[in-house]
This record gives sequence, structure tokens and C-alpha cells, in this order.
Amino acid sequence: MPPIVQRLQQATKMMSRRKVLLLVLGCSTVSLLIHQGAQLSWYPRLFPLSCPPLRDSPLRPKHTAVAFLKTHKTAGTTVQNILFRFAERHNLTVALPHPSCEHQFCYPRNFSAHFVHPATRPPHVLASHLRFDRAELARLMPPGTVYVTILREPAAMFESLFSYYNQYCPAFRRVPNASLAAFLRAPEAYYRAGEHFAMFAHNTLAYDLGGDNERSPRDDAAYLARLIRQVEEVFSLVMIAEYFDESLVLLRRLLAWDLDDVLYAKLNARAAGSRLAAIPAALARAARAWNALDAGLYDHFNATFWRRVARAGRACVEREARELREARQRLLRRCFGDEPVLRPAAQIRTKQLQPWQPSRKVDIMGYDLPGGGAGPATEACLKLAMPEVQYSNYLLRKQKRRGGARARPEPVLDKPPPRPIRALPRGAQGP
Repeated sequence: MPPIVQRLQQATKMMSRRKVLLLVLGCSTVSLLIHQGAQLSWYPRLFPLSCPPLRDSPLRPKHTAVAFLKTHKTAGTTVQNILFRFAERHNLTVALPHPSCEHQFCYPRNFSAHFVHPATRPPHVLASHLRFDRAELARLMPPGTVYVTILREPAAMFESLFSYYNQYCPAFRRVPNASLAAFLRAPEAYYRAGEHFAMFAHNTLAYDLGGDNERSPRDDAAYLARLIRQVEEVFSLVMIAEYFDESLVLLRRLLAWDLDDVLYAKLNARAAGSRLAAIPAALARAARAWNALDAGLYDHFNATFWRRVARAGRACVEREARELREARQRLLRRCFGDEPVLRPAAQIRTKQLQPWQPSRKVDIMGYDLPGGGAGPATEACLKLAMPEVQYSNYLLRKQKRRGGARARPEPVLDKPPPRPIRALPRGAQGP
């Protein structure tokens, strides 16, 4: 039996509660329409896998319990969107923050299950920003949940943090002329440990992972080793932002998903004028030295990532990553025109696709739908490019309706969180 037929049979069995219509268009293209209540999702092609499992390996059902630790400025919003869309297609409950927390789980406080909106419990999927707390997440998520996260090279990540949070982090606001070079020449002159949002200015990865971002590997090498061990005990996959497509190949293999399930549009990207085209070597060294804990984490998990690729078969992973890129380009053209381009928010006519802007000095780009679009293709394209704020609002309303939560009063948190980082953009309250 051809592999594609086996995959389609497996998909049909797993989607017994959905109506699956396969339209065969020629010998190489299969379009999949999945009717899920009032939701109709559209994908251009269900393609066979380049590197199928060994013949004696049984096909596994798709794993549907996933907790993604969304770290800051690491392409996490794009991964979040992949998980949100997968959850919608499979009618899974997504954990979403209590309204008092805005669109993050009361970050930068340590995560608590109390921060989760009651209409989104018990969840299958979690993907919004939080500070990791192993015990609290274990209370919330079902047994067998797969934990994944993503890291980014610390110098590039710090440049992004400095730009994106310049108006929120006091350490960054103190720097004359908003100069990253000036900050890294003497970070101690601007940084105050324990200050509100100080974690954006020092070892942000370590903080997001629940670690002590004030520890230095130079002073305590054993602490870095312990933090690495704790991450390895919990997370089944640590993705690497610089190798995003390869990371998604490993993710889909871990979860027994199809490559179709990890198609994406790049989200929350800054305009070229809002970022450094290239970080000078001296500046990169200074950023890594200041964020030495993050650098140690990244170097370790970057090495383990490539060992994992080698075990999976590097040629296979690279071939699947290439197929993913090709399928992604086809999908972007189908959704956003023959030459899809990222646009400034002011040029995006579709309100649901206008990304939140952190400040006047930073332009966050997004996609827009061609005029006159309608039907299931447009709905799926809208979700593909929908920013975090709008998608979170949409999912919360949808899950409230599904659970009849409107009649239940929302609990009041005992300690209100600090003022949220993200204020909703005026006129962009979501679909």
C-alpha cells in the first residue's frame, strides 16, 4: 500500500468526529478540507514524508497534549500560532491567561495554575508566555504532556530584547540615545537587579526557564550544570531558533504530526529599520559575556540539538526541512498573493492581522489578505497570520461559548499582577 494512502487512512481514523473531504487534483496534489463544527480549515497539500519510520515501527496517533514554554524574542510567537491552529483543527482546549494577566500568564511572576482562565481548563495545549514552574504546570496539564521550548543565540536575542522592550525595561531606558553598545560597555551602570522587568536586561532565557538569572557561571559553574539538568529532565525537545525549520521537523516527529501541521507564517518580526543588520563581533562577545548563563544554556542545547538531528538522520531532516520550506512558500502565495511580503502595521487593512507595536521606535511587520477573499481558504489564511493578541482573544471567546462559561463568574486573583507589558493596540481588539 503506498505510504500516502496509509497516512490518509491514519488521519481518517484519528478524525472520526470530523468530516474529512479529500479532493484529488492530479497525481501530486491533495487538498484537505476538515469540517469541524462551524470551522473549516484549508491546506494546500498533504504531502508524503521523505523519511518514513522504519517498517517495523507502528504508526502512532498524533500527540495532543503539549506544553510549549514560549521564551522571549526566540520565534516563540510563530510556534505558538502553529500550536493554536493545531488545537483548533482537533477541537483541543488551549490554556489561556486570566484577564487580569492580559495575554501572558501574569509574567514575570512565577507561573501558577490560578493564572489560567477557568473556561480554558483542563487544557490540552499551553503556549502563552509564562515563567516556568514545574510543579504548577504538572497540576494543570494532563499526564503524558510533552514539554518543548525554544532558545536563540544570546547576542542576537539580546539585541532584539533591547530594541523591543526599550520603553518598558528601566535598565534600557537609562541608556543615552538608546545605544546597545553603550549599555554593553558598562551594563552595571544601568542595570538594577530586582527592578521591575529587569529580567529583560539580564539572562532572560534562564529567567523564563525558572532559573536565577543573577547567577554567573564564572562564579558558580555548578549552577549552570544544575539548570541544564533540570531543563533536560522536563523538556522532550529544545528547539533552536536559528534552525527553525529543522526544529519543526524534530517537533513533528516527536509528536507524530505531519509536516502539514507545522506549516507557518513568520510572526512578530521587526522591520529592517528596527534592528541591526549584523551584530559586530565585539558587541556579540560583550552580550554573551553579560548574559553568560544564557550563553551556557544555548551552547549546551545547540550541541544536543545537532546530536538529535544526527540520530534522526541529518539527510532526512534536511530533506524534510526543504520540503517544509517549499510547502510553506506555496501556502503563503495561496494566502497572500503571488509575491507575499511582510508589511508595516499601518499598511495592513485587515484589522485582525494588525500586529501590536511595542513603541514608536519599533515597527512590527505582518501579512495582509488580498481584497475580496472569502470562504474556508480565507479563514485558514487569517489564522495563519493572526497575531498573538487577536488569536488569544478569539480562542478565549470560542472556548467560553463551547463551555457555557459566560454564566460563571471569573475568580478574582488574590494578588493582582503588575502592570502588563502588552497593552492592546487601539482599535485592534481582535476578530
